[in-house]
Amino acid sequence: MKNKCVLVTGATKGIGWSISRRLADLGCHVVGLARHTQDIDFPGYLYACDLTNAGETEEVLRVIREKYPVDGIVNNVGALDHAPLGEIELAQLYESFDINVRVAVQVTQAFVAAMKARRAGRVVNVCGHLSQGAYGHTSYAAAKQGLIACTRTWALELAPYDITVNAVSPGPVETEPFRAAHPAGSEQEQNVLAKVPMGRFARPDEIASAVIFLLGEQAGFITGQVLGVDGGSSVPGRY
Repeated sequence: MKNKCVLVTGATKGIGWSISRRLADLGCHVVGLARHTQDIDFPGYLYACDLTNAGETEEVLRVIREKYPVDGIVNNVGALDHAPLGEIELAQLYESFDINVRVAVQVTQAFVAAMKARRAGRVVNVCGHLSQGAYGHTSYAAAKQGLIACTRTWALELAPYDITVNAVSPGPVETEPFRAAHPAGSEQEQNVLAKVPMGRFARPDEIASAVIFLLGEQAGFITGQVLGVDGGSSVPGRY
């Protein structure tokens, strides 16, 4: 993977930060997109972009497309929301599909023509175990299932060009937002841990390792797959 150019969305926090650092350690040229970019020692080329703004996103992608031959894309950015059926605001539903699906479509489309011309490329979409369905997460689960559908559809469309498209589906991960909602020792923490057979949360670098594998040469014959990195949470019959 040395000297490959990989674009990562949501690149400055949590999973995205771990992915960016690991790619840089491997000698990749990392291009990061994030809303907040100040006071960050990013291991590559970092662009400030409000990905919820489609027009701003398109302009930033145009600049990147003109400067870098992007070999791989990690659609990592996403947003989690909570509302049970009967309390879902339509604006919330639209926003969830916008950030979790529209961004991935827009980013990938910006570079796919060049990948097809080179007959090489990698796309990895970061989904989540809640995409299988979870109480109070209609908008998020539906959006991430949409991203999984994109993964499989793109895999079929791009396979003739030797471009692979896969997804990584993390379980609960030790990130700052997760900890803010699930403080150590809290009932919220215990409720989530009870659903993880391994009895712990993932580290961001463990998710990054799966993404790196799917970006690498050894995964050249893997496409259209969803790799669960969830401590066994998605195993049927775990209860």
